[in-house]
Amino acid sequence: MLVRSYKAAFILLFTLVLVLTGCAGKKDPKEALSSAAVQALSMESYVMDNQIKIVDLSYTSDDSSSYTAAQVGAVFSILKDAEINISGIYQQDPMQSELTLEIKLTGDMSTTIKVPMVVTEDKLYIKIPSIPFLPLPDTVVGKFLVMDMQEMIEQSGQEFNPEMFDPNKSKKLTGEITGAVFAEYDEATYFKNVDPKDAGLPEGISAKQVVQFSVTNDNVKPALEILIHKVTPKLLDIIEKEEYRSLIGVTPEQIEEVRTGLQEENQSEIGAALDEMLEYLSVHELTLNTAIDKKDYPVYQDANIDLEFNDPSTNDTVRLALQFNSSFSKINEKQTFEIGIPTDTITMEQFEQEMGGLGY
Repeated sequence: MLVRSYKAAFILLFTLVLVLTGCAGKKDPKEALSSAAVQALSMESYVMDNQIKIVDLSYTSDDSSSYTAAQVGAVFSILKDAEINISGIYQQDPMQSELTLEIKLTGDMSTTIKVPMVVTEDKLYIKIPSIPFLPLPDTVVGKFLVMDMQEMIEQSGQEFNPEMFDPNKSKKLTGEITGAVFAEYDEATYFKNVDPKDAGLPEGISAKQVVQFSVTNDNVKPALEILIHKVTPKLLDIIEKEEYRSLIGVTPEQIEEVRTGLQEENQSEIGAALDEMLEYLSVHELTLNTAIDKKDYPVYQDANIDLEFNDPSTNDTVRLALQFNSSFSKINEKQTFEIGIPTDTITMEQFEQEMGGLGY
């Protein structure tokens, strides 16, 4: 009898510990996102997979027979249902990344274009694809166009700064920006927890918590006002720091120009421009779900964006609906690169010579 009592007490205590641990692991939505953003800074290697799908892209006009309407409609029909996929592998030390950009078009221009890329500390390699509607010389297709980072920056008229490629500074900047943004948005209005079972997570994604950030047509105006009047000044304070100015290549004069535009004497003009924009904009849906695993890593995100722009003066309407998802796996594990450092390369000068020979 005594043994059974000890067993019952132990089971009760163990159950209580599990409950308390579960409660401690699940944080308030905004705190959970902030913690995940900080934890993401410790990701020194990972495999990523991103997808953007254009669910709807349409244009309607009272003057549907006009040349402009026909041209816009033709372009939109090509882009509707298009997919952009970006998959890749990243490691911080030594810095190396592989990315594959895949663009899928449907309709009359149905085609798939794949562009593998490799990035190192000082080089960018882009594999020249075969594009059906843009024939390129056989002498360049399939080769990797290699570009020197320093030369690219200096040719653009900017001074090369090695700190621009410092991953630790980039991570630190991202952390400060994320903190500044989250701090200004009210948790009860814009954030909520979603049960992981109801979040539609893909197979293989395990999450202890899913947080949703959302903006509706009812709160889009205050959300934009917060962005303009509260978030932006904080962001300017952050990037004004010398370590970050040199990182992103902005000058004190450029920062001051933006800050001047936000001064009190310009508030009425900003407000009028915002009101005018909101006459055009309708937010049907704008949600971002972030799945956080047991180690506090943001391992999966998906977003649904459905916006409509209507010009009251012409009654022209553009509808844009996007679906986005992004996942991270093999975090901080040893990565295996599929491409490696390309050897079948061509320089920009050689590429231009080949293209010039065909009259491009």
